[in-house]
Amino acid sequence: MKTARLFLCLVVFAVTVPETAATAEELVHFESVPVKLSPFRIRKARELGETLPQPQGTPLLGYLSRPEGDGPFPAIVVMHGCDHLRSSVRELWPKRLVRWGYVVLVVDSFTTRNLADPCRSLLPVRAFDAYGALDFLSKSGFVDPQRVALMGFAAGGTATLDATKIEGYEQLMERKFRAAIAYYPACDADRGDPTVPTLIMTGERDNWSRAERCQKRLARLSDNAPPVELNVYKGVYHNFDAPEFMVGRRVLGHIEKYDPDAAAKSMRSVYAFLRKYLAN
Repeated sequence: MKTARLFLCLVVFAVTVPETAATAEELVHFESVPVKLSPFRIRKARELGETLPQPQGTPLLGYLSRPEGDGPFPAIVVMHGCDHLRSSVRELWPKRLVRWGYVVLVVDSFTTRNLADPCRSLLPVRAFDAYGALDFLSKSGFVDPQRVALMGFAAGGTATLDATKIEGYEQLMERKFRAAIAYYPACDADRGDPTVPTLIMTGERDNWSRAERCQKRLARLSDNAPPVELNVYKGVYHNFDAPEFMVGRRVLGHIEKYDPDAAAKSMRSVYAFLRKYLAN
């Protein structure tokens, strides 16, 4: 029998959050994981006597923040949305996560690709960016590679779900994420089971990342799926955790508006989720 996976976040509960000193943010350079050639393409090249180029990753930028000390620390890879590096993703969330004791790497997927208006165009397959960031952190010496979570917002949340779905890109990767957090992603009912415990949060009135699509996906999960928690915040719109949208705005026909109550509830959920799955 399936366990209940849908939670309507209506109750505020207290969490004591520790404060941890942080070092200065650092701009870092790394590459996405190269897209591997298929066995069929390799075989055909051999038959035709072709020399195939070695797959290359895409050069990327990232913003690294970390607690003071040698570690090894648990870590979070953060994926931005199509609106790129807004202040809540670029600054507020990293500072918050570092205070909680996590190394944070915010991946910049757009600058090196010269993407000017990605909200109106086709986005790259960003799962490879996420795993490139995981590889970078795993080699740092101050991160525990067995305790790294992937966290994304909007289109970054969708990339997070894509990167951690069964029979998806994860099966091509040597290193794996431990858990996944997706803020208002575009859920796909046919995406399949996740490979890791997953926390999904969205607003009831979000017509960009509709809650009912996430509910349908959860309804189709197998009994053997890792734990998935879906928090739907009543009366809340897209980007509800971002204070820069305090006034609210309409973008491409969708409302983006900060909701302090839902934001606080979601932060407590993230804190508890990370404590549960990255503690050891």
